[in-house]
Amino acid sequence: MVQFQIRYFPLKALLIIGFAAACTLLVSSFRSLPKPYKYTLKTIVIDPGHGGTDPGCITTNAQEKTIALQVSLKLGKILMDSLPGMNVIFTRKTDKFVDLNERAVMANKAKADLFLCIHVNTSGSTSAYGTESYAMGLHKTEGNLAVAKRENEVILLEKDYKEKYEGFDPNSPESNIIFTMNQNAFLNQSLNLAAKIENEFKKSKRFSRGVKQAGFLVLWKCSMPSVLCETGFISNPTERAYITNDSCQNIIAQNLYRAIKNYKISVEK
Repeated sequence: MVQFQIRYFPLKALLIIGFAAACTLLVSSFRSLPKPYKYTLKTIVIDPGHGGTDPGCITTNAQEKTIALQVSLKLGKILMDSLPGMNVIFTRKTDKFVDLNERAVMANKAKADLFLCIHVNTSGSTSAYGTESYAMGLHKTEGNLAVAKRENEVILLEKDYKEKYEGFDPNSPESNIIFTMNQNAFLNQSLNLAAKIENEFKKSKRFSRGVKQAGFLVLWKCSMPSVLCETGFISNPTERAYITNDSCQNIIAQNLYRAIKNYKISVEK
């Protein structure tokens, strides 16, 4: 008669084996899960204001379109050299006219993370000076409204502008009032970048006129944080000499670069 000997495992050993199997299964499950998404700022659209048949603000020896393009190209080079992998797109790289709505279309098609317009300011008074950065929003002062109206008047050079801009008339006070009710969904991020830009200007001993809001058509349909920066007054002789100087334009470009870099770090956290 054959006898079978039944071996009983101690309960402690069974528990250890079971726990090890459960751990193996759990680790395997975690490995199969998709990694959490981490946002990175990869694409920026730089928009040099005006261009071509639209000179922007002018004096006897300087034009806004030229200054804006020079600063924009300098900024783009710094970004590409200093932030490898950054995709930099220009709405124009030469002296040509680009419709305002087409600038936003370019940014939206590129799925840009930032849209930065670079401009130059002017005033009826030659004593006005300083920088200011705008986010899309309400015209909180008459001064803000005046700047927005001046920048928006460029659409009069475009064909079928009333159809493209849903009946907007830059010369109509009522149209500007209604337009201010269109709020940017990315207002907080836009204000964040604008504040960083003005802070960098102040570090370079520039006078900052602050962060402001106004209804700019070029920012209206951008599906990303967007800022319009007025880098100085072409109507002020001292400031005109600064913003047309090649070395000083490099400083402005560095100011903008550091602001973008700091913004990138803050949003990627």
